[in-house]
Amino acid sequence: MGRIDPADRTAPPPEPSLYASRQKVYPRAVQGRVRRAKWAILALCLALYYLVPWLRWERGPGMPDQAVLADIANARLFLFWIEIWPQEIYFLTGLLVLGAIGLFAATALFGRVWCGFTCPQTVWTDLFMWVERKIEGDRNARMKLDAAPWSRAKLARKAAKHAAWLAIAAATGGAWIMYFQDAPTVTREILTGGASLETYFFFGLFTATTYVLAGWAREQVCTYMCPWPRFQAAMLDENSLVVSYRAWRGEPRGKAKAEGIGDCVDCRACVHVCPTGIDIRDGQQLECIGCGLCIDACDDVMRKLGRPNGLVAFETLANLAASEAATAGLAPGPVRQVCGMKARQPVRFSRPRTWMYAGVLGAVALVMLGAFLLRDTATLTVLRDRAPLYVRLSDGALRNAYTLKLANRRRGEAALALALDAPQGFRLVVQDSETDAAGRPLLALRPDGVTQWRALVTAPAGLRLAESTPVRFRLLDAEGRTVLSERSVFLGPK
Repeated sequence: MGRIDPADRTAPPPEPSLYASRQKVYPRAVQGRVRRAKWAILALCLALYYLVPWLRWERGPGMPDQAVLADIANARLFLFWIEIWPQEIYFLTGLLVLGAIGLFAATALFGRVWCGFTCPQTVWTDLFMWVERKIEGDRNARMKLDAAPWSRAKLARKAAKHAAWLAIAAATGGAWIMYFQDAPTVTREILTGGASLETYFFFGLFTATTYVLAGWAREQVCTYMCPWPRFQAAMLDENSLVVSYRAWRGEPRGKAKAEGIGDCVDCRACVHVCPTGIDIRDGQQLECIGCGLCIDACDDVMRKLGRPNGLVAFETLANLAASEAATAGLAPGPVRQVCGMKARQPVRFSRPRTWMYAGVLGAVALVMLGAFLLRDTATLTVLRDRAPLYVRLSDGALRNAYTLKLANRRRGEAALALALDAPQGFRLVVQDSETDAAGRPLLALRPDGVTQWRALVTAPAGLRLAESTPVRFRLLDAEGRTVLSERSVFLGPK
């Protein structure tokens, strides 16, 4: 066996790296109908977010007058005329379910319209990029600035940009706190140094997260941090209206004046305006947020070339397939354009998937509305003592102790009589309570609050009882009608 020349030996291929450094995206500004719609939605979302805590709503003396407030101290959620108590957390759950199903329905109809137009990450990133363009310039200017060595001018621009970002982030963090504390009060306390340590902590936390996510992370949040892109594709079908490249019209690509090419001139305008830096011509991708800015960029190029708009457009997969089949074998040109567009069908918004979402939305909404209209203005909760289970008195009688919690959602005071439905001989005593003419305990309900009473139920000695005896507490109005009732049990020895 001959000797192997070291020069003939080949080194093993290097192991692929599991980490890839971020390629910074420099989106270019673009004008068009989609961009105008995004500006309008951005302005509406920001106006609602920053201004809603300052809206006032009169609720009477001693009550907060902020229209939307999550009052943690008093355990209430105020939404204009609606007041939700901790016991009614199912209303908040219902709202979350409605939001989730509504998002599923919107995705089935229009793709990632939430991500591209109304997601907070998209809204604030758009705002931060607008500030960046105003200070550092558009795409090419920002790329040159980043590549240039540090100078006084570069430092001044960078400092101005980050100062503006921090100001917006601080306003964002402060506005979020206003949803949990009175807006004028907490604003004055933050500015004068009189706020609590917890307030400053959350103010700093929300400011930092807004600054980092909208200013630095940007498309990384949508691509790697957000779970929505991972499963939103399961909600799409061939009739969902999504941002698409009409390859049947654009291919093959080439220069505008070349013979036998499609409408795509490979100018990469769609790539340069994309906030996540992808190429829409590669088809549906996880990184695409459906913002539609590539539509405006491509339409602008088509107008300059004197060609029809819509090379990149909101389109369904079914229409893409139909146009592809209709234009197979046709040379690029007006005939292919006409045949491809004629093969399209009107978008089917009414289909089993959307009807299913509409049905679920309607059912949840009706359940919530019914629960809201039928909810009680007062509630009774009975908690039996667990230790000890029962007490044997000196005369042989058995006693169970209960805690009664009465929640009164009305502004006025009330007093209700307490009756006990139990076997004959049982006695009911409520500590620190008065009695009515019939000798029944009178329980006062605090206006717009919770009162707590201690009730003692005694079974006489010698009465044969099961280990667990059902009892029922009833609250009666002045006419003796049962207003509230709650069941419990009376425990004795085995």
